[in-house]
Parts: sequence; C-alpha cells; structure tokens
Amino acid sequence: MGPLLEMREITKTFPGVRALDRVSFDLRAGEVHALVGENGAGKSTLIKVLSGVHQADEGQILLDGRPVSVADPRTAQALGIAVIYQELALFPHLTVLDNLYMGRHLRRGRLLDWSGMRARAAQVLTSLEVSLDLGEVVGRLSAAQQQQVAIARALLQDARVLVMDEPTAPLTQKDAAILFRLTRQIRQHGVGVIFISHRLDEVFEVADRVTVLRDGRHILTAPVAEVSREELVRHMVGRTVATLYPKSAPRVGDVALEVQGAGKGDVIRDVSFAVRYGEIVGVAGLVGSGRSTLARALFGLDPLDRGRVLVDGQPVRIVNPRQARQLGIAYIPEDRQRQGLVLPFSVRANLGLVVLRQLSRWGFVDDRTEARLALEYSVRLDVRGPGLEAPVAHLSGGNQQKVVVGKWLAARPRVLIMDEPTRGIDVGAKVEMHRLMDALAAGGLAILLISSELPELLGMCDRLLVMHRGRLAGELPRDQATQERVMALATGVA
Repeated sequence: MGPLLEMREITKTFPGVRALDRVSFDLRAGEVHALVGENGAGKSTLIKVLSGVHQADEGQILLDGRPVSVADPRTAQALGIAVIYQELALFPHLTVLDNLYMGRHLRRGRLLDWSGMRARAAQVLTSLEVSLDLGEVVGRLSAAQQQQVAIARALLQDARVLVMDEPTAPLTQKDAAILFRLTRQIRQHGVGVIFISHRLDEVFEVADRVTVLRDGRHILTAPVAEVSREELVRHMVGRTVATLYPKSAPRVGDVALEVQGAGKGDVIRDVSFAVRYGEIVGVAGLVGSGRSTLARALFGLDPLDRGRVLVDGQPVRIVNPRQARQLGIAYIPEDRQRQGLVLPFSVRANLGLVVLRQLSRWGFVDDRTEARLALEYSVRLDVRGPGLEAPVAHLSGGNQQKVVVGKWLAARPRVLIMDEPTRGIDVGAKVEMHRLMDALAAGGLAILLISSELPELLGMCDRLLVMHRGRLAGELPRDQATQERVMALATGVA
C-alpha cells in the first residue's frame, strides 16, 4: 500500500528566511512517524503548511496518492487532517461532550441530536479504552484527560492524519505512559500519527519511523529500530556530539549550602544534605516526591517549617526570595515563561531584572548600564534571537532559558538551584545548557540540579540525591549511580 500522506519538495520562504527548502515527508496509515529537529529546523512550518495555516511556495501535498490543495485549516479538517497543539484548543467552561462536537454538532431536523452525539462519543471513547464523564466541565479535568478529549474529538471528526505537537510537555511520567498507550490505540483505527517531540526517549518509545529536519532541510528518514540516539543527535545538530552530557572532573571546595533536618508540612520530611562549591548535586524522584517544593523552600518562596539551613557554615533563615538572593542563592524555576520571565519585556529588560537596584540612579534605570550588562551576558551565554530590544517571548525555548540563567548570573550567585532547566528545549539547546552548567561548576559555583530526565542527572551530576514521598531515600556518588538503583530508591523498593 502507498503512503496515506505525502508532502513532496515543500518550499516555504518568509522575508529573509527560507524556512523549508524542498522538504519531503510521508506518512503511512496506522503508523507513528516522529518529526524531530532543533528549534528553527522547520517542523512547525511544515505542519502549518499541512494544516493550511501557511501556503507552500513550491511543492505538493497528496492524500491516498491524489494531489490536494489545503487552502486553510477548515479545508485541512475536511480532508481529515487534525493537529493537537501543546496548548490545547479546548473550551474549559464547557462540558466534554460540548468540546467533542464544537462546531460540528449532529442534528435531527432543526434540533441538536444529543442522544446520537452521546452514543457516538461513547463509542469512540470505548474504542480508545478511555473513561470520561461526558457531562464533566473540561476545566476540571487533568492535563492528561484534556488531551484525551482533544484526541477523541479528532477521531469524531474522522481524522485520518493526526499531528501531536509536543504532547507530553504538560504531562507527568505516569500520564505520558497513558498517552503512549492511547497513541497505540489510535494506530489500530488506521490513523497516521505525526509525533513531534524534543524528548528522544519518547521517539524510541512510541514511533515506527523518524524524520530529522535541520535548517529547513530534510536530513534523514529511517525506521526507529535502525537508528541510535547518538545518530539522531548528530543529524539534528549537524555536528558530532560525543556526549549529550559534557562533564568535567570536579574541583570541589568547601560546603556552600547545607540543609539539616528540613521539613515542610508532609511534603518534605527530615531532609539533610550539602552542596559544595564546584560540584553539581542532582535531585531525582518521581512527581510528587517533594523535589520542587524543596527548591522553592530553599529560595524562600515556600519557607521551611522545620530544620536548619547553613550558607558558608553560618545558620540562616530564608523566609523570602530577597533574603535568598542576598545570601547568594539563585533559583531557575521549572516554568520559565510564567515564573522566570516577563514575556512582553525585552531581552535587555529581562536580563537586568534581578539587579535593577545596581542599574538604577535616583530611582531610574540607567539604560546604558542595562544595555552593557545585557550585551555582556547575551554574548557570554550565546543568546540568539532578533536582538536585545525584542520581546523575550520571540525567542526559542532554549534561548529563553539562557536569559533566565543570565539574569541570575548577573547577580553573581554562589549557589544556583536549577529546576528542570532543559524541559521543553531541543537537543542542541540541551547540549549548550549542559556545557553551561559544567562551565559554571568549573568556575566554582555550587549547583543543585532537579530534573525528571534520569540520563541528564546521571550524566551531569557529581552526586545524586533521591527523594521518595518527601524523604531523602538515598545518596549516590556518580560512580555508583545507575538508572536501576535510582529508580529503586525513587519508588521505595530499595
């Protein structure tokens, strides 16, 4: 059988930029085809051409071997092409049933056929092995359940090509596993799935084939079983990456931060550890283990109820972020867009946020001083984008994360707490972030790294703390830390 979908020699040019240069891509019925590449590789533009948001300058789209014209998103929908974006297009105040049929309600004469819609919706949900209350308000559902609504809606609209754009970004590991099961169920309906993700582990988990784009060009299409993670990385970034985790031998100094018997309600219970200058200490654990709560407590966002914190050997009480900053503690939050940046502000303004007092005279920010500081850290961290005066919202995820790190480095911290610093950024940006971590530690900074990506923790950390239900389940030196040992501690088996 021929491909369900073919995109042949697609070219798309924007002013000054060739976003797609003769890119070809195909999808088979009942297949999951992963589409990967760094930010700016052309993935989003290709999908927007497929879904009718953009019109290709050159090239052809075929469904079942027949050329089609996708003039707009409505035409794409009529052709059976559906896109589920990271930000789900759902109506949170309406019910599941309303969302499933929004704009496509079934009618019996002049009246809406509610019984028919319920029966059809129940049939599709059953086929997906999904249990949802059709009368529940969508805003009350979990992120995973809302995603199930979006997928079921696509099937109710007779989608034959389903694009899933970073579908696991808002999900826990448990919910992601449910999504993978659901994706396999979709395949049994004969639907072709285009799966876009920065997380290569997911590609190997769920995809049959993978296509790599780089700089708007098609680089590789291969069965997932025939390509290694290292090969994918090399094709994506266009250079040989010996390792995703460039880690130097540490030059460890004195204890920078020490925590003794820390407690916060039932979320953190009797946690003790130390971080020395020049080392990276990782914190592993399942979602809900208390990792992020610990980070927020050490930065004064949710102060500890019990225990002691020492900085440079001196007992301190941190009750707000200002105190933490004065003590030389910086915090990179897990949600950079909501907690780490002011998106409408310029790159320059964001880089100067933490040190506004040093940049101000008589209550007014000295623009020249701020510009010099912003230039210094944008060059140092290689922040790429439209320029320092552009809104930080216009930068890629990886470059936004560099700005978050840069604004704190401007305050010259001694301890840097990093909560999920590589979440939602592409593999090339991850390599850059890992190199930056290594350089900062080599420069004497004490780093506490919290991550849900176990390979990242194993690759970048000198020691690894493992949390389970608010307690420190174990501490492993780098040479003794394995995925099996960490998971045993994180799940309470060890």
